[in-house]
Parts: sequence; structure tokens; C-alpha cells
Amino acid sequence: MSITAVAGLAAVGVFVAGCSTGGTGSRDEGAARADGSSSNAPVAASPSYPAGENGGKDAKRVDPIALLKADPKIRKQVKDDLKPCAADIYPVDTSYGNLTNSGSPDIVVNVMTCGDAVGIGTYVYRRESEETYSNVFIAEDGAVYGTIDRGDLIVTRQVYAKGDPVAYPSGEDVVTYRWSGNKFSQHDWIHNDYSKAVGEGGIEGAEPAPSPPSD
Repeated sequence: MSITAVAGLAAVGVFVAGCSTGGTGSRDEGAARADGSSSNAPVAASPSYPAGENGGKDAKRVDPIALLKADPKIRKQVKDDLKPCAADIYPVDTSYGNLTNSGSPDIVVNVMTCGDAVGIGTYVYRRESEETYSNVFIAEDGAVYGTIDRGDLIVTRQVYAKGDPVAYPSGEDVVTYRWSGNKFSQHDWIHNDYSKAVGEGGIEGAEPAPSPPSD
């Protein structure tokens, strides 16, 4: 993989919870490693339908599951774990917007785990023809999530120190990518360290907060 990506899991609050069984597995702990890759291999899209009048020029919706399964560049483990959380509901978020100035909306697909909604893959697809899309961005390691922000691709990856539980990473990297020529180039990078004094990730050895006095 050649492109690192990540869009704010904690910062933008876009993760979806509520899926409880089946689906992709989760990472329990470990440090996240930033890397990704881009590919121009065309991927055939499943039948799509036009968006509403306010959906933008030539805006179309695609079946993200069919798009992912037809993509030869996606890691086999991700494909094997891509199963419904319940019924036919997959742990996949899909966003449409202008990233590559192709004249048609680009597609950002985020694959997550069912139980804890941890991102395990972010992919960007660029429309090449009526029913064909090219994979132009991949990030498949760490707790990763991508979003579109005013023409930029924002990718956030949760950073885990050794022993961190999934729910309490030590920090995050937020990387901004812009389309340049025929690929994404890194434009900005931010790292945030999280406090260990909040939630259940409290500082080791700290005394618990006293209970309020009873009436």
C-alpha cells in the first residue's frame, strides 16, 4: 500500500454502531501503522440509479458491496470478512462528492467491524465510464475512516499503543489528501494525543472519583 489515509473517527463522529453479530472481525489492540495504495484498475459497478434533483450533475448511487467484491485490489481478508451484521445490513458507509474533478461524483467507501464499528478499510472510486469505476485510493490497516470535506479527502486513523483497548486508542492521525494529476497527494497532517483521564481509559493508578453524598 502506498497512500496513508484516515478520516476522523472521533473527530467527525461518523462511525455507525448497532450491528451486533457477524461481519468483519476487530483488532483488540496494537499500534496502528499508516500506509495505503492507489490503483487504476477498473471495477465494474452494479446497477445504479439517479439521485434526486439536488444530487449534483450525473449523480448516481452504486451498490458498494458489489463494488468492493469486484475490486481485485482489495485485500482478501477484508473481502472474506465482508458479511452482513444482521439480515442484509453490511457494516459499510458510502459517501459521494467531488474529489478528482472527473465531472461525476467520486465514491468513498468505509468498511467497519460489526460489533464496535472500527474502520478496517477506506476506498475511493473514480467514475471512468457509465458503469465502470477505478479504485484510486486504498487504506486497509489500523482503525481508519475517510470522509469528503470541500473537495479534500480527509482520512483519520486511530493510533494504538501496546495494550490499548479498541475503545480507547492513544491518539489519532488526521491526513488531508488532494487530487493532483492522476493521484492523491498529502496536503496536511495533524496528530492528536488523547487524554487518559476520561472515560474508562483513566490514568493507571488514579483514585476513582468520589460518589456524591446521599440525601
